[in-house]
Amino acid sequence: MPKPRSMPFYLKPAAWVISSRYGGPVFIKLATPVDRWLIPATNGRLSVLVGQPVLVLEMVGAKSGKRRRIPLVHMRDGDRVILVASFVGKPRNPAWYHNLKANPRVKLFLKGRTGYYTAEEATGAERERLWADITAVYPGYAKYQARTGGRAIPLMILTPEPSPA
Repeated sequence: MPKPRSMPFYLKPAAWVISSRYGGPVFIKLATPVDRWLIPATNGRLSVLVGQPVLVLEMVGAKSGKRRRIPLVHMRDGDRVILVASFVGKPRNPAWYHNLKANPRVKLFLKGRTGYYTAEEATGAERERLWADITAVYPGYAKYQARTGGRAIPLMILTPEPSPA
């Protein structure tokens, strides 16, 4: 499997701001409402976070049972999609992580393959390999890990479901 590409030099200043303690939450508040609509409407071709792999995750709420959508940065691992439950370094896991644990069948809107996927948490050696790959692409995740207060940031592996014939 080829190694993921590192971040292009022209995106590094934006990544520095987004990975900062205050920049990340502000960016998320501004970008999330736009990308929640923009990515599905353009079949994943456009996102506020230009140059980064962003998808929209549609899932069922663990408590509410309602459909929820959230844009997230992702990494590909073959035909699988990897999501990082960093929550910009907060000490608790994001709500979408709990939703996936309770209801692992999700729909992704992303460039190249919109469809249904099944989620599971990465563990052991596979998690370590994926963590090394994803922090090479976006070093901000290492900053988030340092801010968690000891919480290990979960990685979720989304495997595509076979297309109906």
